[in-house]
This record gives sequence, structure tokens and C-alpha cells, in this order.
Amino acid sequence: MAATERITMTMRELDRLKLIQDVVDARLKPLRAAQRLGLTTRQIRRLVGRFREHGPQGLVSRRRSRPSNNRLDRVTADRALSIVRERYADFGPTLAARSSGNATASSWRRRRCANS
Repeated sequence: MAATERITMTMRELDRLKLIQDVVDARLKPLRAAQRLGLTTRQIRRLVGRFREHGPQGLVSRRRSRPSNNRLDRVTADRALSIVRERYADFGPTLAARSSGNATASSWRRRRCANS
């Protein structure tokens, strides 16, 4: 009996796995899989290729456990945290963000929709 390897997948990746498996088994057409996943047929072909080459592991995000491209550099992040801690020591993170005058995405959307 061969040892099986454990793979950690998100629910989204599991849904993707099921649909790609159906495409590989010819139970689902690539166009329908693309529509269900919100992808293009070319992306489906690429996923099918990765699945055939690497198995379920090929569908797991390769960005997992890597830092974001939009991450602040350490000095800037530390400076921002020290300012928040200094000015808003007794505030929680949500109240500090609201009180600091920074616009959050939801407040920006509310203002944008109100001006339309």
C-alpha cells in the first residue's frame, strides 16, 4: 500500500479540483467549467495541464505562505504602529482607524455612491 501525501486546500481550491477532475474525466466541458469558476477556457486548459502533471497539488495556490506584493516595508509599518499606539492607546484597531481620519474602502464606497 502506497503512502498518501496530505494536501491542504481551501474550499475554493476544492471546488476547483472537483470541476477540473470532471473536465479531465470528460463529464464536464471546459466552457461550462470556465463559466462556473469565472475563468477563461484558456485558464481551464492550463489548470487541466497542471492537474495532469502534478495531480491535486498542482491546483493549490503557489502564492501560499509568501508575503504580499503590497506589503509595507518594516520601517514604515513600525512607524505607523507607533503613531497609532501613541495617539490611540486606549482604542481598538477599528476605532483607531476611524478616528485617525483614514478613509476605509467601505467609507470611500459609501461616499462615492452618495455622490453619484
